[in-house]
Amino acid sequence: MTAPVFLVESLAGVRAGGTLTLDGPEGRHAVSVRRLRAGEEVVLTDGHGTGAYGTVAAVEGKDRLTVAVTELRTEDPPRPTITVVQALPKGDRGELAVETMTETGVDAIVPWPAARCVTQWKGERAAKALGKWRATAREAGKQSRRLTFPEVADPLTTKQVAALLADADFAAVLHEEGSTPLATAELPTEGRIVLVVGPEGGVSPEELTSFAEAGAKPYRLGRTVLRTSTAGTAATALLLGRTGRWS
Repeated sequence: MTAPVFLVESLAGVRAGGTLTLDGPEGRHAVSVRRLRAGEEVVLTDGHGTGAYGTVAAVEGKDRLTVAVTELRTEDPPRPTITVVQALPKGDRGELAVETMTETGVDAIVPWPAARCVTQWKGERAAKALGKWRATAREAGKQSRRLTFPEVADPLTTKQVAALLADADFAAVLHEEGSTPLATAELPTEGRIVLVVGPEGGVSPEELTSFAEAGAKPYRLGRTVLRTSTAGTAATALLLGRTGRWS
């Protein structure tokens, strides 16, 4: 089994042969929940592509341990990157979408309050919901042993999403009536891929027009219709395979 991953604020100045202290909530989880003991392997990451690999040297109390660092690793930036614009699902399906896309390997997630979304983020609810999405991405990043966690952006309006699509190297709207399969689309080897996942009620004609004007054509995944909470994960997996990032 691979070593568990814990998040630290920074790895600046950390070197192989040195030590690093893990405390606070992450230290408590490592000591009191995971019950790590001296000699066990761990990975500490900043979530931005760098990981300190080592073993537990000492455990203090219920929320503090010292790690003897044996190796530092830095991941190369992904090429191309994959951003999913995710329409707001109902209930806790938003966190489900974030969790599974993170585990699969998405690089960025953009919440989108589409016209046909039943759920709308407003006021304090918006801040709370966005916080849940970001916390879910962090936990899923650790669970899936990632060194680079996906960014969960602030929500974008349809106009802002169109601008994001216009700036992409490949842009697509997942749509059940799309005539072209995403599996046959010509993809870039560099730059940024941006996918739009609509709500359960579908992307409105006005939104489709706006996105088409920005250069995003409708594509279909397959013969079945996926829920908004699973479509982004399926599309991300397909693209990771096709671009060679899963090779």
